[in-house]
Amino acid sequence: MKYYIIAGEASGDLHGSNLMKALLQEDSNADIRFWGGDLMQNVGGTLVKHYRELAFMGFAEVVMNLKTILNNIKICKADIEKFNPDVIIFIDYPGFNMRIAKWAKEKGIKTHYYISPQIWAWKENRIKAIKRDFDKLYVILPFEKDFYEVKHNFPVEFVGHPLIDAIQNRTTIDAETFRRVHNLDEKPIIAILPGSRKQEISKMLSVMLSVVTDFPDYQFVIAGAPSQEYSFYEQFLNGKNIKFISNKTYDLLSNAHAALVTSGTATLETALFKVPEVVCYKGGWISYQIAKRIITLKYISLVNLIMDEEVVTELIQEECNTKRIKIELSKILEGSSRETILEKYDVLEKKLGGIGASQKTASLIVASLRQ
Repeated sequence: MKYYIIAGEASGDLHGSNLMKALLQEDSNADIRFWGGDLMQNVGGTLVKHYRELAFMGFAEVVMNLKTILNNIKICKADIEKFNPDVIIFIDYPGFNMRIAKWAKEKGIKTHYYISPQIWAWKENRIKAIKRDFDKLYVILPFEKDFYEVKHNFPVEFVGHPLIDAIQNRTTIDAETFRRVHNLDEKPIIAILPGSRKQEISKMLSVMLSVVTDFPDYQFVIAGAPSQEYSFYEQFLNGKNIKFISNKTYDLLSNAHAALVTSGTATLETALFKVPEVVCYKGGWISYQIAKRIITLKYISLVNLIMDEEVVTELIQEECNTKRIKIELSKILEGSSRETILEKYDVLEKKLGGIGASQKTASLIVASLRQ
């Protein structure tokens, strides 16, 4: 069968690659065409457009790049028509994917959504479009099943979180080799995860690195995104002795003692590696002012949302400053706060449903098509 997959950012590329592997196991004749990244391309199939050409974040940024976004939608629709897939599998990335899904549904193409948009956070009225435009919905957070089925009377499949698979299936590297390969000393590592898009890195990295000199007994290591070159990060280093490791975030987290993490999927990844973290977030002023008026969630990190309590400290906008980061980072380097976080992480992992999300989703997709 023919599968068309659309993933628009780094996390979608990761989950898309694991889904593709599972689809190829379920359907040996699978013909896959996709929008994604390097990880998906390494599995096989045909890459149409790389996500680095699609990643715009925030309200203002989207408006400024509207012409490019609309042109990408036009290209995508034409490519789908030419390929004529049996199903389109959408992975998160709702602003783009929901536009394509509406069009595809009208064309009579089967539409499956893997990793549903976070309409429980904002834009809950999107439920009308989801009910109208998607044949199947696969959710990865435990509270999402009740949100869709109980609150909105829309049946979904809870498949567990694919990050658990991604972490378990990774190729591991021992600590000694990791430090030698990346020229690291024996000091404990504080990982810096400033995000994957240029806009968020520009907002976050300077303030994250502003505390480096306050922790001389630790070494700070930046997790470079696969979509960005070192030269882009270099402007924020200001001559500080800070290590940089590109496209090896899981290796870094495997060896980290603590982390400063920009809000997003990385907060959950860090927790699943059992690394105590401080969550940091700064958005553009206009984007933030709009967001805080329409998003009513108690927390911004997936860790706290899933646990429905403040397991990790969140420093948002003005609170995300040198003084607060120093205080909160100090708390998680040793002592009772650190131990409490690690205990909560164990509970979190159990809530996420265990291994097998990618395989379960692929099996459900293929079975649905064969019916």
